[in-house]
Amino acid sequence: MLYRFDDCELDLRQHEFRRGGEVVPLEPQVFDLLALFVTRAGDLVDRDSMIEEIWGGRIVSEAAISSRINAVRRAIGDDGRAQHLLKTVPRRGFRFVGEVSEAADAPRAQQGEETQKIRMTRSRDGARIAFTTTGSGPPLMRAGHFLTNLELDWKSPIWRPLLSRLGERFSVTRYDQRSTGLSDPAPKSLALDRLAEDLEAVADAAGLDRFPIFATSQGVPVAVAFAARHPERVSGLVLYGGYAQGRSVRGTEEETRNAEAITTILRQGWGRSGSAFATAFVALYMPDATHEQLQHVSEMQLASATPENAVALRLAIDSFDVTELMGSVRAPTLILHAREDAVHPAAQSGVLAAGIPGAQLHVMESRNHIPLPQDPCWSELIEAAVGFLDA
Repeated sequence: MLYRFDDCELDLRQHEFRRGGEVVPLEPQVFDLLALFVTRAGDLVDRDSMIEEIWGGRIVSEAAISSRINAVRRAIGDDGRAQHLLKTVPRRGFRFVGEVSEAADAPRAQQGEETQKIRMTRSRDGARIAFTTTGSGPPLMRAGHFLTNLELDWKSPIWRPLLSRLGERFSVTRYDQRSTGLSDPAPKSLALDRLAEDLEAVADAAGLDRFPIFATSQGVPVAVAFAARHPERVSGLVLYGGYAQGRSVRGTEEETRNAEAITTILRQGWGRSGSAFATAFVALYMPDATHEQLQHVSEMQLASATPENAVALRLAIDSFDVTELMGSVRAPTLILHAREDAVHPAAQSGVLAAGIPGAQLHVMESRNHIPLPQDPCWSELIEAAVGFLDA
């Protein structure tokens, strides 16, 4: 996960590039292109491979490719004349010729990476819920949501950077919701009230009396339901990419078609890496994902839920409706949404903001439903969330 060459370090875990010990910000495609060259050091990387890995096989102009190559060279202190690290093979492609050493973990992991201890509790109806607490500082609850596994999240190129950043400021308690991850795979119910009771059970088991909640996607209505029913326990809400009404409740013809399409994708593509339906799933949830992130999602699917559970959960969360509960929320609330989110429309965050007293709405310029570390909006999300919770 950590590659060293010359005076540079490429940290895939933290999605950071460092030169001379200093972090050098890179555009996502530039970072991914550098990672492609470095991880295949000594091999010829041709134009077709670059287009497939970085641009997903889309048509790309020579000017765009040249621009990214030049940006890679500037970042590593090379240029087209010297080519002491990245050599051009005329009419063939490029070869990274620097001496690369690979480490199993990033520097902070080598200094003693934090471990997590997974515990179990039972919800009110007896469902087993797996949870853990990591990081340091005041408590923060991360509401459960679709596609999690406590063990794999801790190693995830998508979720671990988020957990690490939040853990620098908070003691983060998180859990696998019922029917997913390490929690009960066959619960009696997937109703909204039961999922809110799961959050309550985890808070009780972790010894949390009053705490803020960080919720994403379908975890948002769960957090809203809990906050409305237990105002004395919730000190703040940060809600990202969520909704007030599920697709089946909104009732429009377009939403009905979208719900049916997603259900079909889950039934046909869940856990089938490389299939057209699996590709459609990723394109919907995180269109700007890297190859590493795509592989992780494929691994995560079956580790998180069976195809049957994934479909059942999707149908359940499409029926959630918290419009009658929003007015009872008393906690300060920050609502964030990606403007081009194709899973839950940004308009639903507008419904939440209008219904929760005093809520703040922050719409970001992104199309990824799942927040990706290389997306410029990722830092915007973290800074907004931590700043709000610290206020």
